[in-house]
Amino acid sequence: MDDLFAPPAYEWKRLPPGFLRIRRLSDAIGWLVLFTIPAVILLIVTDLWWLSALLWVVALVIIGLRFHFLRRSCGSWGYVEREDDLYITHGVWFRSLTAVPYGRMQLVEVESGPLERLFNLASVTLKTASPGTDARIPGLDPAEAARLRDQLTELGEAHASGL
Repeated sequence: MDDLFAPPAYEWKRLPPGFLRIRRLSDAIGWLVLFTIPAVILLIVTDLWWLSALLWVVALVIIGLRFHFLRRSCGSWGYVEREDDLYITHGVWFRSLTAVPYGRMQLVEVESGPLERLFNLASVTLKTASPGTDARIPGLDPAEAARLRDQLTELGEAHASGL
């Protein structure tokens, strides 16, 4: 079954450790905000400080569990550049393998939001004629994202001209 999601003939490139750090930071912020708002409202309205503290403890337990599982999730991301297509794989529980033929690519985007720039990361998004086959590789080193963008654009033009 593993061969279905990672053909063994190729060496998969994995994402840098910064991707795990950015996912953990954004996850922790999200869970803390989600639990802080009701905890503060509960403290103001009912004056039950122990119930607010319990909400914070629950938030910290959830964050700890998420940190553990995010390591496997972020480690599951990989990509390989083959002769005629790009393979992207990810997922631990729900695994996914996307093959994007170079000749079908219409657009290659490089993006980097504020949090990604803080961790010196960028994402590459591939757009095709069919919206269902769009693909994204998050958490790349900016130099690798630029190299991949240039390489995929060049291969896309070469394969599209052969149609």
